[in-house]
Amino acid sequence: MTTRLYSHPIFLEHLTPPGHPERPDRLRAIERVLDDEAFAELDRVEAPAGDEATILYAHPADFVERVRAGIPDEGIARIDADTTASPKSWQAVVTAIGAANAAVDDVFEGRADNAFVAARPPGHHAEKTTAMGFCFFNTAAIAARYAQKRHGVERVAIVDWDVHHGNGTQDIFWDDPSVLYCSTHQMPLYPGTGAKSEVGAGNIVNAPMAPQTGSEVFRDAFLSRVLPSLDNFAPDLIIISAGFDAHHRDPLAEINLTEDDFDWATGQLMQRAARHSGNRLVSLLEGGYDLQGLAFSVAAHVGRLMKG
Repeated sequence: MTTRLYSHPIFLEHLTPPGHPERPDRLRAIERVLDDEAFAELDRVEAPAGDEATILYAHPADFVERVRAGIPDEGIARIDADTTASPKSWQAVVTAIGAANAAVDDVFEGRADNAFVAARPPGHHAEKTTAMGFCFFNTAAIAARYAQKRHGVERVAIVDWDVHHGNGTQDIFWDDPSVLYCSTHQMPLYPGTGAKSEVGAGNIVNAPMAPQTGSEVFRDAFLSRVLPSLDNFAPDLIIISAGFDAHHRDPLAEINLTEDDFDWATGQLMQRAARHSGNRLVSLLEGGYDLQGLAFSVAAHVGRLMKG
């Protein structure tokens, strides 16, 4: 398998207040673990500048301008209760979108079988008209729409294993049967959405997990809900909202996964990508706030992407 890794120094320049869990050190931890010789064959590419017009694929123009206006010239400004911006945040956000869209191009144009985008800030909490949960714009949603508009894709599946439900992605695709959204997440937990009864147009598949559960419950959610939904949907592209905060070390939740669970889940999704999508799979970093748990989990995830 050819696996492409997207990163960029600008992602370190999105600054948050001291003590904020979504901090630049997250990417430094990922960079260190992926410097190991086991990842020598990774195709490492600097993320390109994003096309701001593609943000409109998932968000209205007046909302985009409100976010842009909230970026400070100096210091740190608050976008919502836990989402903050610094002077380079706009550039970081747009570059993250550029990386995700470039990864979509790569898997459709034969430059890679799959890709991992190591970017921040994350995106899956961003609703159509609301920035929240550390997220400005919904990168996964924009990438899905980009695949449809640029490459004529009929069906895109987004699988979100972040421990927090991706309310933003659900909101954007609630009534759109051309995009399947599957989420495993802790419930109850922020942001309070993600019940099994939330099904949209039949394209929303939520698999909530109770606090203090772990591998068995997570794998059962995949085997009983996520994977059958993927097989029924037969997507042309799979996008992973790859949050690693369901790891047992993470301070923001109470799900007890290990890096082996992320390895396993990655393998399961790669099997579906091979079966339905010509191996086309794009993974986007979302959460993960314990640096060791994040680094080990990303290593397992990217290692599995490379091995096939």
